[in-house]
Amino acid sequence: MAGVRLGRGAKRAPLGFCAKVALVILLGLAFIVIWSIFSAPSSTVLSSQRSSFDEIFDPDASPAVEKKKEVGESKKRNPSSPPKDRSGNGNGRGRGAPEKEKKEGGIEEKAAAAVKNETREAEGLNEEEREWGEAKAKVEGLEEAVEGEGGMDEDMEDGVDVNPEEEEEVDEEKSGGNKKNKKKKKKLGPLFDPGARYNWKLCGGRHGHNYIPCVDMEGGHRHHERSCPRMPWMCLVSLPQQYRPPPPWPERESKIFYKNVAHPKLSAFIKTHSWLNLSEEYLLFPRQQSEFKGGAQQYLNSIEEMVPDIEWGKNIRVVLDIGCTSASFGLMLLEKDVITLSLGLVNDQTDLAQVALERGIPAVMANLGSRRLPFPSGVFDAIHCGNCNVPWHSSGGRLLLEMNRILRPGGYFIISTKHGDIDNEEDATKHGDINSEEGMSTLMASICWNILAYKVDEVNEVGVRIYQRPASNDIYELRRTKEPLFCQENDKQDAAWYTPVKSCLHKVPAAIEQRGTDWPEEWPKRLETFPEWLGDSQEKLTADHEHWKAIINKSYLNGIGIDWSNIRNIMDMKAIYGGCKQPVVIVVEMDRILRPGGWAIIRDKLEILNPLETILKSLHWEIMMTYAKDKEGIIIAQKTTWRP
Repeated sequence: MAGVRLGRGAKRAPLGFCAKVALVILLGLAFIVIWSIFSAPSSTVLSSQRSSFDEIFDPDASPAVEKKKEVGESKKRNPSSPPKDRSGNGNGRGRGAPEKEKKEGGIEEKAAAAVKNETREAEGLNEEEREWGEAKAKVEGLEEAVEGEGGMDEDMEDGVDVNPEEEEEVDEEKSGGNKKNKKKKKKLGPLFDPGARYNWKLCGGRHGHNYIPCVDMEGGHRHHERSCPRMPWMCLVSLPQQYRPPPPWPERESKIFYKNVAHPKLSAFIKTHSWLNLSEEYLLFPRQQSEFKGGAQQYLNSIEEMVPDIEWGKNIRVVLDIGCTSASFGLMLLEKDVITLSLGLVNDQTDLAQVALERGIPAVMANLGSRRLPFPSGVFDAIHCGNCNVPWHSSGGRLLLEMNRILRPGGYFIISTKHGDIDNEEDATKHGDINSEEGMSTLMASICWNILAYKVDEVNEVGVRIYQRPASNDIYELRRTKEPLFCQENDKQDAAWYTPVKSCLHKVPAAIEQRGTDWPEEWPKRLETFPEWLGDSQEKLTADHEHWKAIINKSYLNGIGIDWSNIRNIMDMKAIYGGCKQPVVIVVEMDRILRPGGWAIIRDKLEILNPLETILKSLHWEIMMTYAKDKEGIIIAQKTTWRP
């Protein structure tokens, strides 16, 4: 208040030069003192700090190391400052809370701002709270604007920001010419309420630890599509009562703890399939037995004999396997340097997808229905469907057109059916069966997929057909009919989340700057070869690759106390897409899908990490390590078996 009185006095009567100089100095000192108070780290700043993100040295073996001790040791061992994180993936670069606008002005303006801050402090409203309030208001304003335009899907979760960065054209000044510069407009990322307190409860319903929010409904039924309510889920899914950590890899590929995946449908499935053995506490998967009578290895060899160009592990690297059984198909391909993602169908394969993940084999749940699968276009080298009983050419062939979207141009579609089904196909055709060979052949011809081979595998007692998607658009000129129609040019092939499946045919990318115009190099040369469609991004991507390679080698593998020999399934996520209204639901979902004893490594800005640490503690997660540098930091936390 002294500064205010002096300011008022200056208006009432003119002062001498010395008095004015003294007043300026006094106001400047007052501003510096108050500014230092408000710019100092708050009490919620992460307590255990490191001077570098990229080189985290081994912490003490005991998880209960005092944080002050960590700070002292880290400063001695890590005097250097960290390199700038180029990726923006996980550290919140450009996506966290908005930065305050800084205006350079005279000393009088700074003093007035200091006095204003001092008044707010007296009223109990500090600068940090003001920033959070402004950011929250801006986010809500953005969401209301989007919803008001009527462009949001009714089934989309509130606050989902699928385009975090938009480009807008800004006219230069008239004197600058007629050119237009593109300027990126960055939207706000998810913001936590730093003052919120959480009281957790278990989710209701009869599903127990098998409960899937947005899929399971009350009464034991399930949605055909993911359908989330307007109010987000804020309850915790229970854990298996007799849960045990899985065996280490590769032991877990052949046996898992049955209680970890126990499910009524799984119990019935085991009784009808001899290649699954339940022995005391373990569910066993004999290596030479699978859903293929001759074994998965023989089945793969048979396919490669039919089409030698497939060359598992060289020409074919990424495969989608539709339908989950024992996942032995993906396991055998893994040994051939092929990454196979098992697609469990929501209707009846949820438990089998869980079994695949428990064994350490990639799997995801989805539904072949009215929405696109959650993949970009042209990403799979091959798609396999083994006795999956999918009516591919129903509804105008909509499901097969979705396969055409996600299959790489020139990629392979492998479908097999039981030998007995093949013998009955002629009769099925006469009776108009939608799954008949004639209907399938007609549909394949309409989208110009070429059948490369057809064979009855007597050992496995299956009939195998192998089709290939066109590698160019020239063949489409030879179509007898124009059905299905081509998709419009403004239809975004890569749009997948909550995007309806359309009964139209996507053309093959033709421009050199488009992804998918050429088949990639053989593996492993493919990993280091940059295709032409990347354009001028090679230097940037190379630097980003080297940057993260250094972080993984120097920090993650050795410096955060995780025994990676016990880690098999990892999700690399970008939480910016998780919603902006109540981002705490992202943490709730992380808690649901992470196994007890599982780890979370979170890199972000301190505005995100400070309240996040409080939320994780309310869930009784163990905060194993926290450290910060400037405005960014990392949390390493481990989920426990706690439940309310």
